Amino acid sequence: MNTIELLTALTPVLAVFILLVLLKLPATKAMPVSFLLTAVLSYVVWKIPLLQIAAASIEGLIISVSILWIVFGAILLLNTLRNSGALDAIRTGFMGISTDRRVQLIIIAWLFGAFIEGAAGFGTPAAIGAPLLVALGFPPLAAVALALIADSSPVSFGAVGTPIIVGVDQGLRQGPAVADQVAATIGNQPMSDYLQAVTQSAVFIDLFVGTFIPFILVMMLTRYFGKKRSWKEGLAIWKFALFAGVSFTLPAFTVASLLGPEFPSIIGGLVGLAIVIPAAKRGFLLPDKSWDFGEPSSTPNKRTPLPLWLAWMPYLLVAIFLVLTRLDILPIKGWLKSVNVGWQQILGTEISTSFEPLYLPGSIFIVVILITIVIHKMTMEAIKVTMIDSLKTMAGTVFALSTAVPIVRIFINSEVNGADLMSMPMELATMVANSVGDAWPLVAPFIGALGSFISGSATFSNMMFSLFQFSVADQLQMNEQLVLSLQVLGANAGNMICVLNVVAAASVVGMVGKEGTIIRMTIGPMLFYAVSSGVLGFLWVVFL
Repeated sequence: MNTIELLTALTPVLAVFILLVLLKLPATKAMPVSFLLTAVLSYVVWKIPLLQIAAASIEGLIISVSILWIVFGAILLLNTLRNSGALDAIRTGFMGISTDRRVQLIIIAWLFGAFIEGAAGFGTPAAIGAPLLVALGFPPLAAVALALIADSSPVSFGAVGTPIIVGVDQGLRQGPAVADQVAATIGNQPMSDYLQAVTQSAVFIDLFVGTFIPFILVMMLTRYFGKKRSWKEGLAIWKFALFAGVSFTLPAFTVASLLGPEFPSIIGGLVGLAIVIPAAKRGFLLPDKSWDFGEPSSTPNKRTPLPLWLAWMPYLLVAIFLVLTRLDILPIKGWLKSVNVGWQQILGTEISTSFEPLYLPGSIFIVVILITIVIHKMTMEAIKVTMIDSLKTMAGTVFALSTAVPIVRIFINSEVNGADLMSMPMELATMVANSVGDAWPLVAPFIGALGSFISGSATFSNMMFSLFQFSVADQLQMNEQLVLSLQVLGANAGNMICVLNVVAAASVVGMVGKEGTIIRMTIGPMLFYAVSSGVLGFLWVVFL
């Protein structure tokens, strides 16, 4: 790979970073320009056939429809709850747990978000958590950025373990069969057992990394959004933050060790909520002085407040429906997934894609919204306003995502080319692997993060790079299981800065155009997560 080919492979990353983060262009402008640059250079330099580029772009458009359906459902749910009076009641209820914004952030973004990630995945926690934080009085930028940062450790086990059960499993296969080098290593061991071993390694390292995420959240909250812009005000709650951190990571570790990758985030989130909420009510490990943004915020109450249980009912229904529709032991999952929309062998290429519209969280949101309209007794006028506001909010998001996802698919499908090159992500990863040698554990998480940043999904990242990570570890005679766990953790880190998640979450709270600002806030915690995981992995190799 020469210099021009290297720059071409880096175009999807560099263009997005320069235009979105450095030049601060809104995603509605940055993503179309990035798409054009990627498409032109892919054709001219990488020599990808025009038909392949067109097919990959169409694939991206189809995938973007599935993402937009989730985003629209989240926006519509938020506006429904706002116009029904539910958010007023929820806000009052949280004040009953604690008036401290740091505590509210930890409960919603870290623990409730972990549960939603375990049940649904695919960006749903930020789409639900960020608007809930805004409703409680958090600045929209704080709500989105901190919700994205919190959605890190739980991602390994999102959507009932999909990043490992599907991502790593499929990533270690060539066609339907396990790749030869993988089969030679695991022997007669069932793939499910090997995946559980990878899960245990990942969650063990995360005990020493993920536990600190709530502490990072509160430090950033007080430093960037408090009246005094103080690190000290975040530091004041360090005991409670670490307590909340381990209240999720330790149960998740236990569940992962005993049951596998399906339920650590679901059970860890629930156990964490059951531990932390009563502790917060009693002031356990909390400083005497509560913290707010400087001026106590108030939400005007124009209607009779709903009872708290009725206000929370939509979120409870979302959680219940997500879990019930994700369990293999129930027939509901099969029924919903039987309805499939997609295009096989697009334009005669090998590119195919599809999605199950009824299985997507967006459909669950719509069902819950219809129930909410009835149980909250909303008027036709309120319903009309809700729909109009939601459609207006979606406008910029549709344009941004409709160009962002095709960039990803051209990048990933670039193995079909006339330049005798591998796909762009594999060429980049191979170049890095040849450069670092025995220091690979330090780099492995960043490969996983690259996959999530580009593809928008930890599952896709693991599918893209698991076999590559395994092969590098095999060549360097390292513990392949450990290196795969670093890939999984890196994919978690990349979830914080993933363009698709950022655009989706920003749109829900009306921050379209501020995507670069959000990424600038989340990139520091992403580096902490990836570097810490890599250092612990490197020490594991050196001393064990």
